[in-house]
Amino acid sequence: MMTGTLTRYKFPFDYELTPTEIDVGTNWVTLNLKNVGRETLRFLDIQLHSLDTYNLTVYGTGLFGAGHYLSELRQGEEKEMVFRVNAVGSANVYVTIKAHRDGLNFTWESGWMQLRVSEEKAEIGRLLVLSNPYTAIGQTISAEATVKGVQKSTGLRLEIWVEPPSGKSEAQASIEIKDLPVGEEARYTAEFTPKETGTYTIYAYLYDGWRRIGYKTEAIYAREQ
Repeated sequence: MMTGTLTRYKFPFDYELTPTEIDVGTNWVTLNLKNVGRETLRFLDIQLHSLDTYNLTVYGTGLFGAGHYLSELRQGEEKEMVFRVNAVGSANVYVTIKAHRDGLNFTWESGWMQLRVSEEKAEIGRLLVLSNPYTAIGQTISAEATVKGVQKSTGLRLEIWVEPPSGKSEAQASIEIKDLPVGEEARYTAEFTPKETGTYTIYAYLYDGWRRIGYKTEAIYAREQ
């Protein structure tokens, strides 16, 4: 069952992706694009991209690969473009457009939009590092992940990993989520202590059995005291 719409604005376009909830397997999603600027845009190359190609792949529908071509889009004009995607799990997507505006090259990129797989039981709502973006070496840091129940679920697992500047990732927590009611949120934390100067990347992965059904990342910078 495919449902939902998502309407956004970023000059010079109003844009809407529908549906935002899809099934596992092959789906068709429609991008509605409206030129709300003052100039006619010409030679538009419009592409849809997945930020998580493990979970979702965008396929072509014709000569232009995973994209569409418009010779022009006048002020106030709207166009609909259909894209074929194959989903294993939920993922964020975004649109890029290359065009000519007033005879000059013009590049535009949309915000991220989530395509959520309808049968997934839960999602990671937030991943927060409970400290300043810049922290001191030797100071213990807490990372907090919020998991929200979408369907009645049992048997979920949340893993939190930290990758230090040296690149050797370490698991900080593996948490079994036995019961998560629909619509409710649960918070889970893991602590770690930076020992190196540089950027630390925190990863939170949500699993339903062997399937990864969600992930988030966050980063902090550790420096000498």
